[in-house]
Amino acid sequence: MLEHASLGRQLEAVASDRLRVLVVGAGAAGLTLAQLLRRQGLHPVLVEKAAPDAAAGYMLALMPLADPVLDTLGAMDAYLSHSTPMRRYRIRGRHGQPLREYPMDRLLSEAGHYRGISRGALMDVLASPGGAVTHHTTVTAIEQTPTAAHVTLDARGHSYAGAFDLVVAADGLHSTTRQLLLGPTEVSTYDTDWGGWVGWAEADAEPDLGWEIWGTGAFIGTYPVKDRVGVIVCGPRDATRRGPRPFVARARAGLDEVDARLERALHQVAYGDETYFWPLTDCRAARWTDGRVVLLGDAAAGFLPTAGIGACVAMESAGVLGAHLAGATPDEVPRRLRGYERAQRPRVEAAQANSRGLAKLMFRGSHAYSVARDLAFRRAPLEAAIRPIRRLLRTRPSITPGVRQGDRTPG
Repeated sequence: MLEHASLGRQLEAVASDRLRVLVVGAGAAGLTLAQLLRRQGLHPVLVEKAAPDAAAGYMLALMPLADPVLDTLGAMDAYLSHSTPMRRYRIRGRHGQPLREYPMDRLLSEAGHYRGISRGALMDVLASPGGAVTHHTTVTAIEQTPTAAHVTLDARGHSYAGAFDLVVAADGLHSTTRQLLLGPTEVSTYDTDWGGWVGWAEADAEPDLGWEIWGTGAFIGTYPVKDRVGVIVCGPRDATRRGPRPFVARARAGLDEVDARLERALHQVAYGDETYFWPLTDCRAARWTDGRVVLLGDAAAGFLPTAGIGACVAMESAGVLGAHLAGATPDEVPRRLRGYERAQRPRVEAAQANSRGLAKLMFRGSHAYSVARDLAFRRAPLEAAIRPIRRLLRTRPSITPGVRQGDRTPG
């Protein structure tokens, strides 16, 4: 697990590294990269603005894109023990009626694992190799010279200065470090005008089944993780903002078929003590690199949850960046970062565009559209909807240091 270290101690450890690296953000992207760099013999300074006891967060359905990173970190066994296989996916119509069920294990298992895991459990898996992190810490200034990035950090109100060969901004969708790098016009957002209430329900007798209701003015999804079921209930933001109880009541009124899992899911979102609101927006940075600073994960391209691919794309990007940095000398860093962006950005933005396209199908308020969509689901194979994801799986980049990044691993 991660050791909660003082910032001064981390700065002392990194000072003698061949490559002095600061990673801002200990989420899926930042923690993955820090662990990969530690395997290269470095001591990256890892800082996180949140407290160590921050909420575990939401549920994730991790695609096989994450497998190479987990294998490289030696964390696959921990991942398998903290997650549950997602073998089946069921689509339900606008009134809650089952329309079609798909064998996800057959569609994706050839490429690797497809499993449900909570964000908190994933962080534990990524932390399992160990290492240091400093919480309650943010970057307040970055000044670059030809030979270093000079960074000012705030840790619990105390100011620290450090010189780094590389700064990685992996502090999320609303990255404050990105604000030091890019102007407001260089970050665009895609706003669905919908929001979702997220919560947790008890596990049931179908721990391998995830299902979704694509309703009229409402979307409900349930996704198993180990020992629990993650739930999201979405709708137009003006309706969801009124609170989970009134919106859940509205969504339930449109359902004719309510089974046991759905009943528990709606109850927990309406009355559970872990419910929180998720504005369904994403972001895209116009550029990822500036000298010795690079954006990673949601700070570079944040994802809507519609395709369930954002976390594993962030982990993959961390793996690709780590491979680009392998053996780099300080003077090579800017060039290596530019090469990383050229290689990975088109791939990430293609995955992001797929998530946006699905949002346009899922988040609709038209009754006529919902009727037509139900009819289409009865006939359409899921293979068509996940074709972009399977393409990403077939063309996975290598994350092995020393392997040219134009080379692709087979799906």
